[in-house]
Amino acid sequence: MNTQTRLASETQAAIAFEDPALALRAGKHAAPASDKATASVLILTRNEARNIGPCLDAVFSQEWPSQLDVVLIDSGSSDQTVEIARRYPLQLYRLAAESFHHARTRNLAAELAQGEYLVYLAADALPCSRGWLNALLRNFDDTAVGAVYGRHVPRPDASIERQGVLATMYSDTRLVKSTANRSELGYRYYHFSTVNCAIRKKVWEQTRFPQNINVCEDVAIASRILDAGRKIVYEPEAAVYHSHDFSSLRLFRRYFDLGVIYHRLNIWDRANKTMLLRDGLRSLREKLDLSRNHYGVAARGAGICQDAAKYAGLLLGRNERLLPRTLKRRLSTFGVFE
Repeated sequence: MNTQTRLASETQAAIAFEDPALALRAGKHAAPASDKATASVLILTRNEARNIGPCLDAVFSQEWPSQLDVVLIDSGSSDQTVEIARRYPLQLYRLAAESFHHARTRNLAAELAQGEYLVYLAADALPCSRGWLNALLRNFDDTAVGAVYGRHVPRPDASIERQGVLATMYSDTRLVKSTANRSELGYRYYHFSTVNCAIRKKVWEQTRFPQNINVCEDVAIASRILDAGRKIVYEPEAAVYHSHDFSSLRLFRRYFDLGVIYHRLNIWDRANKTMLLRDGLRSLREKLDLSRNHYGVAARGAGICQDAAKYAGLLLGRNERLLPRTLKRRLSTFGVFE
């Protein structure tokens, strides 16, 4: 048994399956049983009672011509997440909290899926329209497209730092990534997000999420897809509301992990560094420009500190080989050095 098969088996063995009659019961959202599911929406949850209802309402309200296969894997929720999920016609599985792994659990969800397209959606991401799913999946009309990811729209109360990041990484312009435009995209070439994306299942079967990576699993699978010669599309019309605000320390530690993983994936090069520096300077100018938005001086100052923390974390993560392991374990948010 190879390593990937063994890890997948270990993760699946940790699952406690819900009663199928309960998980798949008919309800107000049920689709005709005769329809063949062409798309599987895969949602991973833990203590998402506040968000999972609106998220599932939006999913089952999509204008999609065939049955939707919805797979929800919950990792040890202690709130009402599971009880709320049981109200919907979906496959519900429960995983021990300590068994959750960003890459392995996503691979497990794909194994459980019935559709030919795997649609990953974060439980706290809310599709902006009933056309979200169609906007994602219509891109697969091009057989060379292996994956698609959609726009993240910041919530109204998002910080100036999050507003800036999401505007940079998720613009209103559709983008098709291929080897032809790798150099011009720089560090954005491998950017991908499982918060809001779709992967052709046949492509996932050939690539899978790397089982040994517990952070940046989306970037890792994107690198495999693109390096295999397939395309990845960024589709701004497939938009979801999604944003998180982080403290400067939290950002430093998250970006430390990003720096480590990007270095391990060997996707840092001179073009990436140059574009990252350019985008950083542009972000600084925007925060200093008082005419650009409604944020006050204090918020702008906090945003500049947060940007500085991110770049410091990235730089340190890229050079983690120079640090003692005990320090690296303390700096890592996602347990990269455990």
